[in-house]
Amino acid sequence: MRYVIQNNTLFIRGTFRAASTGIAGGIRSVSTLINHTVPAGWSHEDPIKELEFVAAGAGISHEFFGLLTAVPVQQCCVLQYDFVTVFITAGIRREPPESAGTINIVVTSSEGMEDAALLETIMVATEAKAEALMEMDLLLTGTPTDAVITGCEGIVKHRYAGRLTDTGRRVRETVLHGIPEAIRKHDTPGQST
Repeated sequence: MRYVIQNNTLFIRGTFRAASTGIAGGIRSVSTLINHTVPAGWSHEDPIKELEFVAAGAGISHEFFGLLTAVPVQQCCVLQYDFVTVFITAGIRREPPESAGTINIVVTSSEGMEDAALLETIMVATEAKAEALMEMDLLLTGTPTDAVITGCEGIVKHRYAGRLTDTGRRVRETVLHGIPEAIRKHDTPGQST
């Protein structure tokens, strides 16, 4: 796996078996995971076309999963815990409606997982996100537009990825640490980390 931020897009490239709750999500093999920042006032009429346009501009075929965010991807937190790498962009609006904002989480594993483990990883990441937000006294468990992508590479080593497994523990700890950091980066742009 390798990743790069170009303009307003995070590209994570590899040979992934992946699951996505995002636009045109599902479970399939893909070459790229995308998190793309849309400008303020962006029209939500055709999000799939927006992602296809971004992918085509980078020379990527239709073999991708993508997420859209209003949070600048330059504020992305990248955290690694052994074979697990997590990418988080997070923004929470604190004035009414407090539930507005976006939290996108992309989890990658350099060790292969069965499809069921990919789905469990989504559950663990989502639970950890909610736990981190509650620990920050934000009184919410997420926003209306949150999404998660999980992807793995390599020979299948993990049948399961619940909270008590090697994978699940790493995902949970990484997301618990990353959510407050990602929100802090969004709340204080331009500050070095």
